[in-house]
Amino acid sequence: MPRSLKLSPENIERVKSAMQRHGYPSQKAFATELGFSRTTINKYLNGNPVDYLNFVEISEKLNLAWQAIAVTPISSVSIVGTTIGDRYKIVEQLGCGEFCSTYLARDSFRKESPCVIKQLTSNNSDKAKDLFEKEAAVLFRLGKHDCIPTLLAFFPEKEYFYLVHEFIEGNDLGQEIKEGQPWEENRAIALLQEVLEILVFIHQGNIIHRDINPHNLIRRKSDGKLVLINFGTIKQVSADIQTISIAGTPGYMPPEQAYGMPRFASDLYTLGIVGIQAITGLNPKQLRVDYNTNHLDWHSKTSVRISQKLSQILDKMVRYDFKERYQSAKEVLQALQTL
Repeated sequence: MPRSLKLSPENIERVKSAMQRHGYPSQKAFATELGFSRTTINKYLNGNPVDYLNFVEISEKLNLAWQAIAVTPISSVSIVGTTIGDRYKIVEQLGCGEFCSTYLARDSFRKESPCVIKQLTSNNSDKAKDLFEKEAAVLFRLGKHDCIPTLLAFFPEKEYFYLVHEFIEGNDLGQEIKEGQPWEENRAIALLQEVLEILVFIHQGNIIHRDINPHNLIRRKSDGKLVLINFGTIKQVSADIQTISIAGTPGYMPPEQAYGMPRFASDLYTLGIVGIQAITGLNPKQLRVDYNTNHLDWHSKTSVRISQKLSQILDKMVRYDFKERYQSAKEVLQALQTL
């Protein structure tokens, strides 16, 4: 029996609607009535792993068949304390998703340096193994860039695939971009330029990242540079194996990517959203598209002075139609250099 379950993405809104129908106007009321902590209810309604028994009880109290709305996250079976590949001792879990879990590990051959291990689900088919090896080779090539983690090893073991890459010591950008604390223009421009230079490199290799957001940008402690992590190639391995093709983070994901058709301009959209988030101090989920113009409505929500030129650049980065956006990272860099 699994230790935890979570709502499948397509059922989150369905469950929230059921909550409203049962007369729970807020998560607080829901938690109070059902006798759970607000943290547990929040995890449940946001599709995060919840203790198996709690998940079942919450679902049943909403008259929902839990088997029909749940998925078992890969993290339900912990590998902390075990050794992978006869050399990597798993120290702690760093994060988890539906098809991938991330761990901090110690390499018995390189004891002075920690590393990061990604555990991906596998269907053990020859096709999956072939795709995994090809994508790992791409990650090796990307790791030649100073601001992309170096891939150290990759191998299958039992029912999983494993990727081992360099551990980047530092804090993610989510600790710098805070709600209600808008950035000044120069700071936002520096952020855009730094990430665009990385995108120029990965796009030259025909790679689309697909998930640029503050949590995938690490401010490296040793030199203060931003390092881009969690590449779309890894998501593609999972996507093919699981017969799904959509990857990304709600609020940052452009429309064409939601339909499984990402472009290079999709990465420019996600970075533009990060820039707007920094300037406005708003969570991207608070931003709305004006469907009369098909433009994102954010100008009225910023409290700092922003030049008209930067506003125009950000607007073009986040156009609803990808054909109306900049088509390359170089093009955006050139536009920023005119400021």
